Amino acid sequence: MRVFVAGGSGAIGIPLVQALVGAGHQVTALTRSPEKQAWLRNLGAIPAIADALDAAALETAVAAARPTHVIHQLTALPKGGPRRARELAATNRLRVEGTRNLLDAAIAAGARRIVAGSFALIAEPWPGLPRAARDGADAIVSMEAQILEASQAHRIEGVVLRYGLFYGPNTPSTEQMVALVRRRLLPVVRGDHGLLPCIHIDDAVSATVAALDKGVPGAVYDSVDDRPVSMTEIVKAIAEYTGAPAPFAVPAWLPRLLAPYLASVTSLRLPLSNARARTELGWQPRFSTWRDGLSEMLAPAA
Repeated sequence: MRVFVAGGSGAIGIPLVQALVGAGHQVTALTRSPEKQAWLRNLGAIPAIADALDAAALETAVAAARPTHVIHQLTALPKGGPRRARELAATNRLRVEGTRNLLDAAIAAGARRIVAGSFALIAEPWPGLPRAARDGADAIVSMEAQILEASQAHRIEGVVLRYGLFYGPNTPSTEQMVALVRRRLLPVVRGDHGLLPCIHIDDAVSATVAALDKGVPGAVYDSVDDRPVSMTEIVKAIAEYTGAPAPFAVPAWLPRLLAPYLASVTSLRLPLSNARARTELGWQPRFSTWRDGLSEMLAPAA
């Protein structure tokens, strides 16, 4: 395949490019940063420099790659993940305008399929979704709708993957959490009943690669592991595997006061299932649960 990865230098873009190159595909990786060209070449990809919000520049970049398949991983998130709703603003634009530009460019270039990475936690107006997350949810709804409507109209084959919370080695949000837990700066919440879908970054990559040729056009797949967990379970597990002191416990009202967006999102209950991805993509997570992945990642350091 000739694969164009939009967002090829991001948290999932990097391991995704490596996996695709390793599988023998010709990969073009899009980035806005000219200084990342040499680095992308070292990964085995052909770098393409363009801003996805510049429709003409993006169309030129995609046309030059002549892709058979396009992967949409466009985000502009802080390295440690968004902690406030306003930190989603740039990513929201990419999920609305960037998706439109990428779809148009892919179709004009004659690509057969586009696979889009979505985010399970705010992919729909789930019960309890905070008001602060509404703009982010609207942007994801727009992104998914654009992909699926183009597929339904037979303009291109569109497949959507709804990822759980990324974690794993070299994943900035995980590295930040581990650092905070080691310093006892990340408390747990008393009475935390959240159920958060998670996915090891390597499993997110393998699901995405599988969707390139096995995904059903117009399908939406929950790319999550086998068991959702609460944020309290995550923090306690990190402390256990790193040998850090037990985290402080705080009442639920405190994080809602200090970090309302983050507190609301991490308290959601979303027991999603990966059954469809297993059946139709022939995929299964290497790390069945957060604890499995964390054990491999952190046990040597304990």
